[in-house]
Amino acid sequence: MKREYEYIVLGLGGLGSGAAYWLSRKAGAEVLGLEQFELGHVRGESQDHSRIIRLSYHTPAYVKLAKLAYDAWHTLERESGDQVVLKTGGLDFAKFDTKIPLDTYRSAMDACDVHYEDLDADEIMRRWPQFTLSYDIEGLYQEESGIAMAARANEAHRKMARANGATLIDNTPVTNIDTSGNEVTVATAQGSFTCRKLVIAAGPWSNRALGYLGLELPLEVTREQVTYFAAKRPEDFAPDRFPVWIWMDDPCFYGFPTFGEAGPKAAQDAGGKPTTADTRDFEVEPENLRGVEEFLSRYIPGALGPIIYTKTCLYTLTPDRDFVIDTMPGHDNVFVAIGAGHAFKFASQIGRLLSELAIDGKSTIDLAPFALDRPILKMKNPPKNYMQ
Repeated sequence: MKREYEYIVLGLGGLGSGAAYWLSRKAGAEVLGLEQFELGHVRGESQDHSRIIRLSYHTPAYVKLAKLAYDAWHTLERESGDQVVLKTGGLDFAKFDTKIPLDTYRSAMDACDVHYEDLDADEIMRRWPQFTLSYDIEGLYQEESGIAMAARANEAHRKMARANGATLIDNTPVTNIDTSGNEVTVATAQGSFTCRKLVIAAGPWSNRALGYLGLELPLEVTREQVTYFAAKRPEDFAPDRFPVWIWMDDPCFYGFPTFGEAGPKAAQDAGGKPTTADTRDFEVEPENLRGVEEFLSRYIPGALGPIIYTKTCLYTLTPDRDFVIDTMPGHDNVFVAIGAGHAFKFASQIGRLLSELAIDGKSTIDLAPFALDRPILKMKNPPKNYMQ
């Protein structure tokens, strides 16, 4: 087995598989990807049928990044022949006195020349009778929003990385990382591998990986869940008849048309309890589920039906809920990405950015908002704001 590579990627979930793919486009067989579990495992953050992709975001930096994300996914689709994005349109809606003001989304999209529509409750219900809304609710509709096909996209990234010559090894947990000299040595139960540049995309295991290099970030891992419902008329929620949606308030709920299962999916965002990647369980949290059902009963009653199943996953949350995409301070040959519980829509683009940092030593965009050493990440007990 080859033991020396130019680039190693730790973690082959959403962000890591994206990094392996984009690195392989230039470096080919000089790329090694290591995954501690089997490929496509369900212990992390990014393995399900669907994630929301959208241009609607609260700051221009994220809107600009989202534009690039669509381009990155298109490149993957073109090269792999696999569709990974399905546009359905997207509705952000809330009461006028919401805790997540829609005006910040309007301003960010205006600044980036993104078209959207302002809709009142009557217009929302005219277009989609599945909603039952009161007069004090408004919405933003953006036609480019839709579904990023999570499991399919991960597999497409990995398939193309291998096609480009990369080596991907699963069931290989890392036991140490050493950056002595001009190379990085990654120790595993299957022996050590060396590289010139290391990419860490370890999700809820990020602090374990960073800890080998003497760094710990104030991250919180939460156990989240999504539920698929057997709606009485699932065809009413077909992707060409119903958008992805986000209820912009605290608590925040979101959902999907029927895709991947025989009914729509809904969940509460950042509604899970703190846990760790190693101690989490896979049981349904009844209070969380009850909140989702009560929301649907009030606003999208036709989506509520017998439960098909509830699936758990993890969020790895930074205190400000902004990403980390950066070179590790003091280790200029180590690069880190942390998705903060909303990164999958950007996964291919984040992979591209990581490849730029590793290969070129710089990024084509300003990554200052996602710096690893920003002030809040230096605090031991920082204030937390997970609603954006």
